[in-house]
Amino acid sequence: MTVVAGTAYSFEPTATPTTPAVTFSIENQPSWASFDATTGTLSGTPTTSDVGATANITITASNGTTSASIGPFTITVSAPPATPPPATGTATLNWDAPTQNTDGSALADLAGYRIYYGTSASQLTQQTTLNGPSTTYVVNGLASGTYYFAVTALASDGTESAQSNIGTKTI
Repeated sequence: MTVVAGTAYSFEPTATPTTPAVTFSIENQPSWASFDATTGTLSGTPTTSDVGATANITITASNGTTSASIGPFTITVSAPPATPPPATGTATLNWDAPTQNTDGSALADLAGYRIYYGTSASQLTQQTTLNGPSTTYVVNGLASGTYYFAVTALASDGTESAQSNIGTKTI
């Protein structure tokens, strides 16, 4: 039998008849397990340092007159499946600089941009502010998934435009 490191293991044999009282013993008990001589239960939770096999385990039940054994058997502790590192990716955003205000007048005080993004088009919960005229930005460290992006223009007095159309990228 196999148990994955970090997972609880338990085995309890049954013995009949139960009178006179039955007691249990074990040979080659795994170091990570405990054994109850009253019930015959072998249990424990192995760790990754216990990976490997314990062979020739034998559990014996005795009522003082007769005895019976289970085994020999082997318990193999396997390593848990490796957790892959979270996938990370980047999104390179490019946009055209605005040239006029929403009222049609010439834009004279562009101070920078604010980029909004998130994993839902209706909840762009993350943001970063760019000072200056650059119209390109790289968002790093994105886990697997689909991301939504919008950009606003910022005036020198802190006034912010409406958000651009939303763009997407799947990582």
